Amino acid sequence: MGVYSPALGGTGIIGTGSYLPERIVSNDMVGALARVDGEWIERKTGIRERRYAADHEACSDLAVQAAVQAMADAGAEPDDIAWIIVATSTPDHPQPATAAFVQHRLGAYRAAAFDVNAVCAGFIAALHTGARLLAAPETTGERRLALVIGSDVYSRILDFGDRRTAPLFGDGAGAVVLGPVREGRGLLGTGMRTDGHLHDLIGVTAGGSREPASEKTVARGDHFFRMQGRGVRDFVVTQLPDFVAGTLDAFGVSGDEVAHFVPHQANGEMLRGVSAELGLPAARVHLPVELHGNTGSASIPLALDHARAAGQLTDGELVLLAGFGGGMTLGTCLLRWGR
Repeated sequence: MGVYSPALGGTGIIGTGSYLPERIVSNDMVGALARVDGEWIERKTGIRERRYAADHEACSDLAVQAAVQAMADAGAEPDDIAWIIVATSTPDHPQPATAAFVQHRLGAYRAAAFDVNAVCAGFIAALHTGARLLAAPETTGERRLALVIGSDVYSRILDFGDRRTAPLFGDGAGAVVLGPVREGRGLLGTGMRTDGHLHDLIGVTAGGSREPASEKTVARGDHFFRMQGRGVRDFVVTQLPDFVAGTLDAFGVSGDEVAHFVPHQANGEMLRGVSAELGLPAARVHLPVELHGNTGSASIPLALDHARAAGQLTDGELVLLAGFGGGMTLGTCLLRWGR
């Protein structure tokens, strides 16, 4: 089950961009801290390296770099942007929204800006929101665009001694510009589902209103990101295939019509296994996870920009995006490529 929403107004992705910090962290480097072998990390996750933000870089800094690239690819100016939506679970501050810093840095002062947090499914939620906002009457008839960004800096919330999480995550940002596309192209629809009874599989328990940060929470390590890896894997393996099937059925598409599958880059080995169960026999599975690890809400737009920059996406092809993350939340977006 899920909520499936057809896209409105002929909206599609007209530009993509991404940013990875300069600092490369090898498996041997992260493995030494987590007391695991670097070769074991690659065998279990498909990850060879990840990037960590510099000391002066926060979530908004990464987001701005990706946004500038996406806007250049789309030929968009700051005044063209009506909406800035940042998907993140590692914001610059608890408040205000990271999107406000992005708006200021870009000089996009005609845009409204806000954040979305659905953890690693956040980019799909933000993409859906941006498409629906552009379809609203107040923006119809103008060249008004939405800038949708996924940006996360997980290196700031990792316990580097935790072998279940530290080897998996890196930092990065990806962005897309949404705007009008010709008939027959663009977003066909999105799907979302949350299984809130599984909320304890992924999270950071301290620092919010339920348990504010204190000396006690820091001493317990409750400000670190925690994940029950086996439970998350079971959720993805058992739930993602049915949700993908539901998405295709909702929008009248056969699995063999899908040319590209761009999933959240959680774990390369897990994704290779589950991809065979999705009923997408002709789809190319895009997995640049080996180059940057799990970058949270940034991973789908990063992979999409990687594919676009490499010339792997052809006009008219069907592309399926799929995210899954804490909550537990699933998100899908089906689109026909064309700019």
